[in-house]
Amino acid sequence: MSITSQEYDKVIVICRQLYINKMKDYGPAWRILRLPSVTDQIYIKAQRIRSLQVNDIRKVNEDETGEFIGIINYSVMALIQLDLGFVDQPDLDSAKAIQLYDEKVALTKSLMEDKNHDYGEAWREMRVSSLTDLILQKLHRVKQIEDNQGKTLVSEGIDANYQDMINYSVFALILMKFGQQ
Repeated sequence: MSITSQEYDKVIVICRQLYINKMKDYGPAWRILRLPSVTDQIYIKAQRIRSLQVNDIRKVNEDETGEFIGIINYSVMALIQLDLGFVDQPDLDSAKAIQLYDEKVALTKSLMEDKNHDYGEAWREMRVSSLTDLILQKLHRVKQIEDNQGKTLVSEGIDANYQDMINYSVFALILMKFGQQ
């Protein structure tokens, strides 16, 4: 297993545990969210990261790591919502919600490994702020695709954009040495 794969797994273990703990606290309340609402939740987190990166003064004493974790977990939820659609009442038990989480992460990690091979781990030379900007760009793309009722002419679909946001967030956390203690 490559070092990137190991680092990726360490980050995901922490994200997954938070997802499980939130499920214990709230259940699958997120299942009622329509996809644009999930996208907006991710946008809020990405915008906060950008604000933290460009502003000297912080009024809330939290760093970017929690927001990147939120982007990962909300993006996984978005991928699940893409498959299942939203519901009026939460409908998943914890075991099924965790199974779906694991399936989406496995697919996304596989995509990362393929792209990482082809791009030669170029992300390791990037700035965390650039990864933030790429996430924000992906969010604007997703919003446009959502406005177009999910139709694209030549571009990747919404799912690929959510997967990229997960992978960029994992890369950012790896670069920030998160989960490597």
